[in-house]
Amino acid sequence: MQLTNLQLETYLNDFLQSDKVRDYCPNGLQVEGRQSVQRMVTGVTATEALIDAAIEHQADTVLVHHGYFWKGENAQIRGMKQRRLKKLLSHDINLLAYHLPLDVHPDVGNNAELAKRLGIAVQGGLEVGNPFSVAMYGEFTTPYANLASLGQHIETVLERSPMLIEGHDRPIKRVGWCTGGGQNYIELAANAGLDVFISGEISEQTVHTAREMGIHFVAAGHHATERYGAKALGEHLAEYFGLDVTFVDIDNPA
Repeated sequence: MQLTNLQLETYLNDFLQSDKVRDYCPNGLQVEGRQSVQRMVTGVTATEALIDAAIEHQADTVLVHHGYFWKGENAQIRGMKQRRLKKLLSHDINLLAYHLPLDVHPDVGNNAELAKRLGIAVQGGLEVGNPFSVAMYGEFTTPYANLASLGQHIETVLERSPMLIEGHDRPIKRVGWCTGGGQNYIELAANAGLDVFISGEISEQTVHTAREMGIHFVAAGHHATERYGAKALGEHLAEYFGLDVTFVDIDNPA
């Protein structure tokens, strides 16, 4: 039986429990293309470069973490937005996007995948009472003597030099993290008594919070911390449905 775009969307909505996660964009099939799904390109963000790669791969579907139609954005279809949508529509390519549901999935989510790579044993969510907490906490399977040694480990794994903000001089065992733009969870992490909080981005006030609340902070790159969820989800779909899936990493230093 041939898999259709709507069948794929239904499966992903159920697998990622997207209806249970409050978000800033529509999750699921954002742009409808051809009905039959056989060849897919996955990536972090639905940039024009990723769409070009999908066209080159003769893909019928693109699956990403960062799609379109964000809350509060200008609704006009012009400029960059027009070029992206025109290429998808003219080549009859489906665009599926899952934002927070892909961050929080316990098996293929961005947080789960980052934890696997950094050697973190997941213990739970930082947001008490929220079963879909975007920020997580756990423990390193191998503690670190200082922030510099942890930073070197992260740089080796993510192939990016992270920004390190020191908050204390204790060994590092207990860790909180949130991939992407999760720096605002640092106070929750500090109040939970964690040694370090890792995210993708950093804000001006994050530095002061880390220093004054006695917690290390690591900004490891939004793209670098979120490269793995879409890739893992694509690999799952390739195995489950027998799809031809290619992950394309469009480099982004931010």
